[in-house]
Amino acid sequence: MALLLRRHSVLPGFGLALGCTVLYLSLVVLVPLSAAFLKTATLGFAEFVDIVTDPRVLASFRLTFGVSLLAAGINAVFGLLVAWVLVRYAFPGRRVVDALVDLPFALPTAVAGIALASIYAGNGWIGAWFEPLGIKIAFTPLGILVALTFIGLPFVVRTVQPVLEDLESELEEAAATLGATRAQTFIRVLLPTLTPALLTGFALAFARAVGEYGSVIFIAGNIPMVSEITPLLIITKLEQYDYAGATALAVVMLLISFVLLLIINLLQWWMRRGR
Repeated sequence: MALLLRRHSVLPGFGLALGCTVLYLSLVVLVPLSAAFLKTATLGFAEFVDIVTDPRVLASFRLTFGVSLLAAGINAVFGLLVAWVLVRYAFPGRRVVDALVDLPFALPTAVAGIALASIYAGNGWIGAWFEPLGIKIAFTPLGILVALTFIGLPFVVRTVQPVLEDLESELEEAAATLGATRAQTFIRVLLPTLTPALLTGFALAFARAVGEYGSVIFIAGNIPMVSEITPLLIITKLEQYDYAGATALAVVMLLISFVLLLIINLLQWWMRRGR
């Protein structure tokens, strides 16, 4: 009876594939994370609290997570718009625009940071237009927002784009036939279908932004308490051979990121269940 209940896969090798998967994930993910927690455990509780509650560290946490969430939110809106244009409209240069979306993936982060700092500096192509208005972009938190938005856009576009391609236009035509306005069609027909993919893209863009370093340090200015991100503080502690302090900051970032991503995934699961 037990043999009859066993499910046989058409493709053999499940045991070997599962073992390789667990081994690979252990080496790439679990072992490094465990090492970070073990190194942090060498600190006393009071010492750990002193490190992570230092005013300079707290300011970097607020900046890193606050700007990352804001950049991911901006990308969720404009990423959806870019994906919509690429999927629903045919226009000259469409393939070029589609290729440009992947540019942040291919461009080294340091090169991106230097380019953004040059463009948005007070004497840059774009920064020169804002400087007379009293708006300084480069070497401020606003510059960090620009960099994190730049590197996070492809995650939203490439996550939403396949869903839009599979979404039949007949749904919109049926809604219009029933008298729905364009806004009602988008909010009640399209948005519920796109929201899970949009949340996934938001989570990916946020996760990338939190750990971003290369493209940010060139445009941030790195002023303590103003435009200093947490990854830079971690690098600073490593250069000072304060490995326990660096891992303490990394562990706090990991825990906060995990909680935020868990909330996003639970929200995504709840929305899919309610459909």
